[in-house]
Amino acid sequence: MARVVLAMSGGVDSSVAAHLLLEAGHECIGVFMRHGEESSRVCSTPSAAGGEPDAAGQSAGQSAGALPVLGGLHQARADHKQGCCTASDAADARRVASKMGIPFYALDLQEDFRRIVDYFVDDYLSGRTPNPCVKCNNWIKFGRLFDYADGVDADFVATGHYARMVKNGDQSELHRGLDSNKDQSYALFGIGAERLNRMLLPVGGFEKPRIREMAMELGMGVAGKRDSQEICFVTQGHHSDFVKARRPEMVGATAGEIVTTDGKVVGTHAGYEAFTIGQRKGLGVAMGTPHFVVRIETETNRVVIGRQESLARDGLTANEANWLVDPATLPDRVGVQIRYNGSPLPARVFVDPVNPEQFTVEFDEPQLAIAPGQAAVVFDDTRVLGGGWIQ
Repeated sequence: MARVVLAMSGGVDSSVAAHLLLEAGHECIGVFMRHGEESSRVCSTPSAAGGEPDAAGQSAGQSAGALPVLGGLHQARADHKQGCCTASDAADARRVASKMGIPFYALDLQEDFRRIVDYFVDDYLSGRTPNPCVKCNNWIKFGRLFDYADGVDADFVATGHYARMVKNGDQSELHRGLDSNKDQSYALFGIGAERLNRMLLPVGGFEKPRIREMAMELGMGVAGKRDSQEICFVTQGHHSDFVKARRPEMVGATAGEIVTTDGKVVGTHAGYEAFTIGQRKGLGVAMGTPHFVVRIETETNRVVIGRQESLARDGLTANEANWLVDPATLPDRVGVQIRYNGSPLPARVFVDPVNPEQFTVEFDEPQLAIAPGQAAVVFDDTRVLGGGWIQ
């Protein structure tokens, strides 16, 4: 029915997505996006599955000028955490593509991905809590992958995300996935509205157990593979170790005091990049009662801690908004989700009439641990309306 470029991570979701696309009659091209700086280069010279080149395969190979296609197969690091871009992941994706009989290519996006790594490091050094997975979706999975799709004359780009594309007349809408425990719509808010009509999310209309069942029925070796949980480029240790390794000149420069909300000094820390708003464990001080990170003061290097009630906030401000609808048409009442594993919270949203990339949120009830740097995503029931970055 259509030519589709599918992002294949080597996991069960994108693997079953390939089957569902073929079952729907689409021509499918599998693409593995190699971007983790610690992952090895993977996959042999590009060719159609089974070694038979076809029109799609030739086009994909010839488009390597802007998005380089990788060659050479190497071993994965033994100490790599469960991420989404290891050599073994690429090998799994390649085996699934071969089993499905579809062309498969590995694209070298390391240069593009350094932008995400720099963002991650810079945000922590600014006292914020970054969300690199959302940025990856915006800049790479639904950014650069569209460039590749255009290069092979593909009609659609597809992934294994748990979200749904719902047709409303001539326009596609982004909605929450059917499986509320696996829903990933929050992480997709930054996709350009003009690209919605070219997106396919095949697994979003299923629950995760059914996806695994399908993989088993199809004899896929990835049927029981664990879901990726880690930040793919932080391959070992704590994220603060990664930050220090990337910015060695900052080692010691972010150390300072741990103080309570009333200003009492109760300890010291080796660097505020190791903390995030709402954090309870690993504070390095014994207070007798539960205390949480309430605020990070980069100007003084202080980490401010307090009781849970100190975390409560009535609202937030956000910028760099991306709207999937005309912001002037937002409903009076919406749901706003402020963390990946959270749920939309009843609220009102007020968009700056002069600069629609800025908005404020007023929650019906105070919310805990609103972290600057995280995304605030606006929903109307299951539909994603847009969102921005908490300031």
